[in-house]
Amino acid sequence: MKNEQVIYDHKFDLHSINKFASLMTLGNGYLGLRAAFDEDYFEQTRGMYVAGIYNKASVNEPSDLVNLPDLAGIRIEIDHEIFSMLNGKILSYERYLDLETGELRRELLWENRGGARFRFVFQRFVAKNNLHVLASKVTVTSLDNTASIRIVTGINAQQTNFGKQHLIEEKVRVFDEEVMQGVYKTTESGHTIALATSCKCPAESEIAFVAKNRQLQTIIKDELNVNHPFIFEKLCTVFTSLDQGEAGKDPEAASINELRMISAHGYDALLEMSALKWQDFWQQKRIQISSTDQFDQTAMDFALYHLEIMTPAHDERFSIGAKGLTGEGYKGHVFWDTEIFIKPFHQYTEPETAKKLLIYRYLHLQQAKEKAAQNGYEGALFPWESAFTGEEETPEFAAINIRTGKRQKVASAVAEHHIVADIAYAVVQYYQTTLDEEFMKKEGLALLKDTAKFWISRAVKENGQLSIKDVIGPDEYTEHIDNNAYTNYMAYYNVDQALYFMGQYGEVDEVLQEQGRAFLTQLYLPKPNEQLIIPQDDTFLNKPEIDLARYKENQGSQGILLDYSRAEVNEMQILKQADVVMLMYLFPELFEADVVLKNLSYYEEHTIHDSSLSKAIHAIVAARCNDHNSAYRFFQEACLIDLGPNPHSSDEGLHAASLGAIWLTTMFGFANISLKNNCLRLDPKLPGNWSELKFKLTIHGCQIEILMTHENVVVSKCSGPDLLLEINGTEYLLTDRIEMTL
Repeated sequence: MKNEQVIYDHKFDLHSINKFASLMTLGNGYLGLRAAFDEDYFEQTRGMYVAGIYNKASVNEPSDLVNLPDLAGIRIEIDHEIFSMLNGKILSYERYLDLETGELRRELLWENRGGARFRFVFQRFVAKNNLHVLASKVTVTSLDNTASIRIVTGINAQQTNFGKQHLIEEKVRVFDEEVMQGVYKTTESGHTIALATSCKCPAESEIAFVAKNRQLQTIIKDELNVNHPFIFEKLCTVFTSLDQGEAGKDPEAASINELRMISAHGYDALLEMSALKWQDFWQQKRIQISSTDQFDQTAMDFALYHLEIMTPAHDERFSIGAKGLTGEGYKGHVFWDTEIFIKPFHQYTEPETAKKLLIYRYLHLQQAKEKAAQNGYEGALFPWESAFTGEEETPEFAAINIRTGKRQKVASAVAEHHIVADIAYAVVQYYQTTLDEEFMKKEGLALLKDTAKFWISRAVKENGQLSIKDVIGPDEYTEHIDNNAYTNYMAYYNVDQALYFMGQYGEVDEVLQEQGRAFLTQLYLPKPNEQLIIPQDDTFLNKPEIDLARYKENQGSQGILLDYSRAEVNEMQILKQADVVMLMYLFPELFEADVVLKNLSYYEEHTIHDSSLSKAIHAIVAARCNDHNSAYRFFQEACLIDLGPNPHSSDEGLHAASLGAIWLTTMFGFANISLKNNCLRLDPKLPGNWSELKFKLTIHGCQIEILMTHENVVVSKCSGPDLLLEINGTEYLLTDRIEMTL
């Protein structure tokens, strides 16, 4: 039986080389290192990224998350033959990411062209206990003949973001015939990056150094004796001018000093220290699933691992990009994904990290106000895509249509304004989970007030009511529509909560309060029609329908855009993801149960699920509706977005929000937890083939452990104050342990 906490790659395949480079990314929230092979292959995309390091290649382009100089590449020659899995024969091969320890390992038996066999073991990790450290180890054993070995590695600054060079090489040096250092600066944003590395090899090895063409390298030569392992270790440090304290003031010195400190330990000892921190993580945050399908546990562990390594918990100036730190998709930009799909995991497991993600938005409130003013609105209009500066980073135009030669204007930045209310919603949810008064009085209330002002200025009065016109909801196949149900209800909630917390903290703003009350009274909120369907917008239900069966079979491919233009899709009942279902997920008590069930069915029929965010949300709502089979099917399909068989599903990075949504499905669908009136409510909806679900949460400063089966629920207090609970309608005060039969 395979280890459920391991992601395996059993066969070398160029078709999936970049997918596995994303899946097996190593990281710690500060930096992410793609799992590109040590040796080069033309098809593979190497990548190392540090949170917050963005740069514009030219003035009119959006910022890129910079692909930094490569530290992982190693060229190996044996008897003057370059080692490559495309040459000779691969007699055995296995690569795997150990989620439990955070180590990537590859083992293979390779036969060269002359028929000699060599065993290779490649190991690599990014330290969890030290944000600035990564290390690798290579063991080569000759099984047949004595052979020569030559290794070339170092710092390779030829890396680009799909051809765009973002770094100036400021200096490269070798210290004490041992330490290599490269110092670089981003061309526009002016960030300094300092990298240092040293290699450890047998004492008799011949060592030389060379610098050429943006590469600083060491060349190591030695002999391989039969059945005598040759061991090579490489330790590296990464520092930037964005680091806090002295390290950020002088990253050049910090990289050298840190490298010298860790060099005394070596690979194995450093890995052990890092693995201990991972052990702490799994003890506190793992969700244990007893399922008849082991994949469920593996998918959950995979999601939790990546949620951890994508989150810059060390610094509130940074947030989480749509691909985390696993690739360059969406240029590393931050979307609404962070607040709605990723932050809840941290909110319920490590609230301080969730607060930092919200403070990132607070720190850029001024930029959001400036964007609102530029667009003729009041308050704060947060950018649809943001990076380090907090300014709008959404490209103005999409890629060129190769048939027309024209570029289509990207509408998101000018119309997908629901992100404003998404941030406000996230602020309130954080407060309800933590009761963090200090945050709410300052950052939280400031965010709520300025986002409320935006919606009040955004609404238009017509026919005696307020409408919100010309928007795009979460469903991006329906553009420039009026009174989007999701947007209107979220805007209402935003303004309502702003007024509520102003009252709670005695914040007096008579103009805003008067305008807010009028907004709440007059805003049009779509209601269920005679068939109990909530109109997604003013025109959606009047649009023609087509058979979507074949497009549903290829979900996620956006294949419908090959048959229809975006303008044509916009005029039919075709959804990328269902706004109304998303609304019902966020507000489970907003509509009666029969309305929820009816809308789930109707909108799912019209949804292609081309968005990676769609399936998990449908799973949650289906679970709450007691449609257990559909909920579990949607859950497993959501888990396959990155882990499925498509060899190119994740080439440019993982789908960060969908990984967060796997956690959401388990918590808010299957465990079915909710908070109301400072009371944690549990109403389990476990899938039929899950016999047990076990996890820890932190609510109102109280850490609890919950064990659920189909027959009972056990809640134990681990630490903190007592907590009010409601299980299937009965209230309890948790002081130690409560067991309830379902």
